[in-house]
Amino acid sequence: MKAVATQLPEVLVLEPQVFGDARGFFFESFNQKVFEDVVGVHEKFVQDNHSRSTRGVLRGLHYQLHQTQGKLVRAARGAIFDVAVDIRRSSPRFGHWAGTELTEHNQRQMWVPRGFAHGFLVVSESADVLYKTTDYYAPEYERCIMWNDPAIGVQWPAEGLLPKLSEKDKRGVALHDAQLFP
Repeated sequence: MKAVATQLPEVLVLEPQVFGDARGFFFESFNQKVFEDVVGVHEKFVQDNHSRSTRGVLRGLHYQLHQTQGKLVRAARGAIFDVAVDIRRSSPRFGHWAGTELTEHNQRQMWVPRGFAHGFLVVSESADVLYKTTDYYAPEYERCIMWNDPAIGVQWPAEGLLPKLSEKDKRGVALHDAQLFP
């Protein structure tokens, strides 16, 4: 597995070694030791999540104030544009974002550490997104930042279309008004 740097040093794109032939392919989607060696952090993953969404669905930008979660995200089917936003007020990169396309073909994963908001936009007809988390989902601590906050300026590949949002995501707040990390 190889780690590729993003605009945010803590957020990494992971490229697994894929073995393929006429029959199909094989790769390790997760190996704790390799993850720790490549990413340089020791994290215990406690929950796996699977979401299926159609083209234009945007989920995010989500984070938890307590029971903070690191996320290891991949698209098992289809393609997404995956985004992480640094929401640590003390960070020199506060409010900056990094994004990359994760697809069933490139098999890439994105490591989104604690202290970052996360979201993705489905850019294929549909997508199955799998992600591991370092703490359990706690809806009472979940928060959402507006997907289109101009203070962040994420360049979503939405081609002028209004993304499909959940009611929760429609109520996302501006970074300036959000409860954040110190």
